[in-house]
Amino acid sequence: MSRIAELKLEHTLLDLDEDGIATVTLNRPTKRNALNAATIDELIEIFRTLPRAGARACILRGAGDHFCAGLDLVEHHAEDRAPEDFMHLCLHWHEAFNKMEYGGVPIIAALHGPVVGGGLELASAAHLRVIDDTAYFGLPEGQRGLFTGGGATIRVADLIGKSRMIDMMLTGRLYRGDEAVTVGLANYRAPDSLAKAQEIARRCAENLPLSNFAICSAISHMQNMSPLDAAYAESVVAGVVNTQKAASERLAAFRDGSGPRIKPTQG
Repeated sequence: MSRIAELKLEHTLLDLDEDGIATVTLNRPTKRNALNAATIDELIEIFRTLPRAGARACILRGAGDHFCAGLDLVEHHAEDRAPEDFMHLCLHWHEAFNKMEYGGVPIIAALHGPVVGGGLELASAAHLRVIDDTAYFGLPEGQRGLFTGGGATIRVADLIGKSRMIDMMLTGRLYRGDEAVTVGLANYRAPDSLAKAQEIARRCAENLPLSNFAICSAISHMQNMSPLDAAYAESVVAGVVNTQKAASERLAAFRDGSGPRIKPTQG
């Protein structure tokens, strides 16, 4: 907890409860939680800190009526950035989102309202996404004379495919509700996305931390490898994770019928 207490946060909120469930809140509701440079810097520090602060799972949410409206266009216009300046800003976005995807702590995004542009890039860096009936996804860069810079070409295209992503950017197409779940933008749809995300986070937190770390980091790394390299890496990770003492104890408890019954999460 001391690591978290040392963080100086102005645009985000961070809470870690006694069960190790962290809640990260984008806290710029009057700006539709748009991502300015300072918010990205805070996300880097938060997701650098959480794995070392005992977090077992994390909920990502937005304050107010928006999850995130993407890049802070007011700041972008006022800064009048040179190409190299915006390139370095994009690299900061990648640093933040990579710390999320590869950090080893399960991140569940509770989505409501607009999840657009950079907000979709942020949400796609979470491991699971839950939507309510107000949530919708969009990539309006084409209509704004922009191009994605925070990993959409990597993560969003991986979720829904290249063709659907191009369609979203060219035409402004939006996805919501069951269609968003069907195409892969969301994993769950619920009346209350935050309550569902909290349920999922607590379920994830019951897993062994080393297993969660492998699931929430190794899989992404292996997707970046050749099949031959991925097979080798998977074998190494399985060798470490599957022989940990705590796993042996859990398996023995299941064998003897004394372990907890598995309750799959329902969509």
